[in-house]
Amino acid sequence: MNTFALSTGFLSEIFTKASDNSAAYTVFRDLTIIIIAAKICGMIAQKLRAPAVVGQIIAGLIIGPCLLNLVGFEGDPNGLFITKMAEIGVVLLMFSAGLGTDLKQLVRTGFKATLIACAGVFVPLVGGTVLFMCFYGFSGWGTEGFFRAAFIGCIMTATSVSITVAALKEMGHLKGSVGTTIMSAAIIDDVIGIMVFTFVISLTDKSTSALAVVIKTLLFFVFAVVAGFLVYKAFKAIDKRYPHTRRVPIAGLALCFGFAYVAERFFGIADITGAYVAGIILCSLEDSDYIERKMDINSYMLFGPIFFASIGLKTDISDFDVSLIWFCLAFVLVALVTKVIGCGFTAKLLKFNNADSLKIGVGMMTRGEVALVVAQKGLAAGLVKSKYFTAVILLIIVSSVVVPIILKAIYSKYPDGDYKALGGKKIFKLNK
Repeated sequence: MNTFALSTGFLSEIFTKASDNSAAYTVFRDLTIIIIAAKICGMIAQKLRAPAVVGQIIAGLIIGPCLLNLVGFEGDPNGLFITKMAEIGVVLLMFSAGLGTDLKQLVRTGFKATLIACAGVFVPLVGGTVLFMCFYGFSGWGTEGFFRAAFIGCIMTATSVSITVAALKEMGHLKGSVGTTIMSAAIIDDVIGIMVFTFVISLTDKSTSALAVVIKTLLFFVFAVVAGFLVYKAFKAIDKRYPHTRRVPIAGLALCFGFAYVAERFFGIADITGAYVAGIILCSLEDSDYIERKMDINSYMLFGPIFFASIGLKTDISDFDVSLIWFCLAFVLVALVTKVIGCGFTAKLLKFNNADSLKIGVGMMTRGEVALVVAQKGLAAGLVKSKYFTAVILLIIVSSVVVPIILKAIYSKYPDGDYKALGGKKIFKLNK
């Protein structure tokens, strides 16, 4: 009897503790739902010729508080853990973007691409800032309203060239002068856009002056150049001695996290900037593609879906009204038009003909992961409300759909090597 009572009490104690600690294990349930929903919706999006990330964001909307409420986020016990996982996904995403940078291509088309990228950042930045102020009131420099408006402009600056590259590759124009210029300008565009974003975020700290922000930013890039040169030499030696081994990407991952920490902790620079710079440092290694593939496994399998789904989970449509609908439509229109104006007009000034200038402007219209990363960082800093994610998501969907269609139409009428001009004049020569 005593043995039976002891056993019963022991089992009761076990189940009581399991019940008390059950919340700690529900995170596995949430991760299961997020990964399955993100992958299914991602595949459906690809079938519909939209980026997979769009499907993963929509998955977050479906399983989150907006619809089914299967996965809690804000205020949920598991929310903090999922948030940290999403932040790791952001850092890995930017590290992979840096690894995919082609420095030789940047040097080859550097001058023209840099000018096009600068205009492609400046015009949308101004356009987005003015747009927000037109809807929500004009504010003076240094005020909270001004920084909110400037941040909306920052979201518009990022260019995602993946959709454009796929369209140009399908048409056989990826290796032409226009295709190369678009790819180079998009890479430089993101670098400049991230720097502008870092500057705006830093200025929101009222205890820091604009001069201090500039100095810290310059010091970080001095550190990045010096430390990057030493790190690159060390990695090159390791890569030569242990080529195509797992220790190289493992060391690269440590470098990514290390630079992200140093950037944020010691220079007040966004962690994604540090991760991006770490990727650029390693992009010229023989095994850079191998490192990128290993990083993509982590991102594709776990951290990427969690990050993009978290965008949907954090999107709040409870206070969605008619004015926000109009803002979203205006946001998309301004974001598309300002890229065409900034990049296309600058290309024309650089002696590109009318047709090629239009191709470059349209090719730079697409938005993707970097815009989401910037928006997510702005939400964390309190510069943007979650309801504005709707505008960013809509921009990504619209640009991903219309850019390939417009590019195909332009190339069909004015292919590379065609001597017929927009006005009937001979305006360009064969691309070599």
